[in-house]
This record gives sequence, C-alpha cells and structure tokens, in this order.
Amino acid sequence: MELLCLKPLKFFGLHMNSLAYKCAAFLVIALMIRTLWLPRFSNFRGIPNSRFSLDPNLDNEKSKFLEVPQIVWGLNNQKIAFARACLTARMLNRTLLMPSLSASLFYKEVEQLRSISFDKVFRFDEFNARCGGFVRLGRYSEVSSTRDVFELQKGSGRRWTVDKDLQQLREFAKAPYDEYQMIRVVGKNPFLWHDHWPARDYAKIFECLVLVEEISREADKVVSKIREIGVEERSRVAPLQNNVNAALQTMPYVAVHMRIEKDWMIHCKKLERRLNVTEICSSKEQIKQRVANIVGLDTPIVMYLAVADDLLEDNSILEGWGEGLLPYEKKKLGVLDTYKKHPYLIQSAIDYEVCLRSNVFVGNTFSTFSSLIVLERTQLMMSEGAAKRCGLDIRWPSYAYNLEGESNGPRGWAANMSDVSLQAISYGSNHVSCQ
Repeated sequence: MELLCLKPLKFFGLHMNSLAYKCAAFLVIALMIRTLWLPRFSNFRGIPNSRFSLDPNLDNEKSKFLEVPQIVWGLNNQKIAFARACLTARMLNRTLLMPSLSASLFYKEVEQLRSISFDKVFRFDEFNARCGGFVRLGRYSEVSSTRDVFELQKGSGRRWTVDKDLQQLREFAKAPYDEYQMIRVVGKNPFLWHDHWPARDYAKIFECLVLVEEISREADKVVSKIREIGVEERSRVAPLQNNVNAALQTMPYVAVHMRIEKDWMIHCKKLERRLNVTEICSSKEQIKQRVANIVGLDTPIVMYLAVADDLLEDNSILEGWGEGLLPYEKKKLGVLDTYKKHPYLIQSAIDYEVCLRSNVFVGNTFSTFSSLIVLERTQLMMSEGAAKRCGLDIRWPSYAYNLEGESNGPRGWAANMSDVSLQAISYGSNHVSCQ
C-alpha cells in the first residue's frame, strides 16, 4: 500500500510548527475571546476610567448597579431625591452607586454648583448597616466593567405620566436591561422623578442617614450651648433637681423653624391664592402668639429659632415672645462662626439636627425642612411603640404654627405614615393631625 506523503501545512504562509504561526494563532484566539466578552448590545456609553479604581478583594461579577444624576437644591430636597434614587434602585434590584450631592444652593446656574460626596455628609457604612436587606449603597470601585452600561432616559413633560414612568421602571427590571451591570439614569434631578413609594419606605431610608462625626459634633456644640443657657435660667427660678452635668444632658428646649424671609412670604402668598387656602403663611406675630399658647409647656425654656441668615440682623424676631420663652438664634447663641466655616449644605444639616433633637419642635407644614423633621420624629415615636403621637406628655412632640390648634396654639402634628406617596411632605399640606 502506498503511503500518502503530506507536506507541512501552511497558514497565511506560515508553517504550523513555526514560532510566528503560534503567535498569530494566539492573537486570533485572544481577539475571539474579547469579542465574546463585549456587551451584547451596542447602545451603551463607556464610563470615564478615572472614576473607577477596582477593588481586587470584591467579587462583583454578579452585582448590578444604578447611577443617577448629581443631586441638587436644598438639603431636604436632596434627601428626598436620594431616597427616591434608593427606592428606584430597589425596584430595579440594583445597588445605588454613591451619588454626588450639592454643597451650594445655586440651582439655576449649574456651573456654579459645588459638588460634595455623599460620604462627606452621611456615614456610608452606617447607612448600609441600617438599611441592609432593604436598599444598598455602593462605590464606583465595585464596578467591574466600564463598558457594560445602558443609559436610561427619564421621560419628562405632561405626557410622561406616573403610569408611564412606573411601566418604564418595570421594563428595566427585566431582560434584556437587567443583564447590564450598570444602568445610568440621565435627565432631570431625582427629586423631580415621579413618586411610586409610600411615606413609610421613605422614612426607612431617612432613618438610615446618619451624619458624619465632624458634622454631628458641630450640632453637639450648638445643642450643648442651648442646654447650658437653659440650666442657667432654670437654676435662677428653682434649685436643680439633678446635678449640673446630668441637667446639661437632659435640659429641654424648643426649636422653632421660622419661615418669614422675604422670598418665602412671596412664594407662600402666591401658593395660598393658587390653592385657595389661607393657612400657609404666618407672620412673626402669629408664630409668637401660637408658640406661647402651647398647652402645658414648662417654662422658663430656651427656644432655638432656626431662621435664614438674612434675618439675623432683625432684632424684632427676638422680641415679643411670651413669658418664660427665651428666644435664641445662631448669632445671639454665639455659634454663628460654627456655621459660617461650612458650606450651605453643612450649615443646613447642623440646623436640621439641632431641630430634630429638640424636645418640642414647631414648624410650617408647607416647609420641606419642617415636614421631614416631623416625619423622622414620627418614625422615632413609632420605633418606640408610642400609643399616641401628640401632646407634651409624649416624647418627640411636634406642632404646626401655620395651623390653629388647642387654645389658639399651634396644631399638634405627626406625619401620616399611611400616605401612599411623599406628596404632602415634598409640597406641603394643611390636612395634618396626630392620627
């Protein structure tokens, strides 16, 4: 039998057993593997590599993320926007990538916005520890691919209804979109997104937001100063029942969030005309009268007045309060420098914390600042199993000075945790009670 003699095979003119052939074959195989690993859809944009520093200790092959636009406007609008972004990520079964907040108040001139990282204001690890199993916040270092991204354009305008928005979110929770490692939402600030979640879910997010130590210590200084003055004033009337150190830890104070600045009064008057109501705006005189009529308030007591900086030169806000009510604002308290060394967002966070910790809080139901404080105080009462939510015989009582209550005082106020959305807190309401 005649044997078949084979010549050495060639590929592109290269012998299979040559070094050059082996290198060429390796290159072809590498290109094939790279192609297979590329995203299967073509409508994506890569994320700038400078935002990523991969952590080799993380196993992120199965993690999915949501990225949202920079969060802007005032502190409490930013907190609502952040919570809405968290709840959107939860609906999509994704981790929210830590967003940028805005340290400045400018919101029309975008180029003037001063961004600040979330973890410079709130404790990142504490947030995840408290909200574990509900929502999760992630870092950009956890993202393993800078290319596997789909851009989700949020709808806008009157035709973009709540139902359309909800349908879009449901679609993006399924294939093929759920196969991307990251969905990047582009468009408007999350505060302006449609709201699909109950007040109780928002309250859970807010409960997980804990200020970083630096900001918390600044609030401690302000609260300590308020209580020191309270101890001095009470000791003049009667001997202290506890030692001074114990009294400094427990001395009660009232916080009043006064919305009487010029731009607010213009806004609230327009709002009253548009809504055909008369219980949004309150004058200085009305606020003073109603606070003085809080039934059962133990005096003398220090009142911290949370007011805009342009009112600090208006001495009339410190005059005319009822007997035993001792009004102090940042300037009179001697803590103005504590605030001034920080940007707007941090100043607002300090003021918020001082009001939140107060024994009695009085605010305006059409102020997002006041409404969020009452929401958190209501959540605290619920966590402690409080059977009732109004009156000075409970912990964390709140009042609304723009609404008349008992004995011409402010109306008792607790957040309605059964609300199906955050509408009343985001935009205000005069239908409040302690139910």
